[in-house]
Amino acid sequence: MPYFVYKVIEKPFKQLELLQSFPSFKEANVVVKAKRSEMKQAGETCLVRLIFAANELEAEDSLNQVREPEPMIGDDY
Repeated sequence: MPYFVYKVIEKPFKQLELLQSFPSFKEANVVVKAKRSEMKQAGETCLVRLIFAANELEAEDSLNQVREPEPMIGDDY
């Protein structure tokens, strides 16, 4: 399964833009770090996400799922 690199724009609504896909984690990780550095220097507020999925549809579905917040201190687990 390939690794997908996405640019995620949160506002005004979530938009996903596929930047590249890679067969190995090592290559994808290098590109993600470089893109994050570029965007930080340019002052962009979007995110760069790396996701492992069978295809683009599965990757975008995973990125669009809302996660439950982590438990706070004192909450029962």
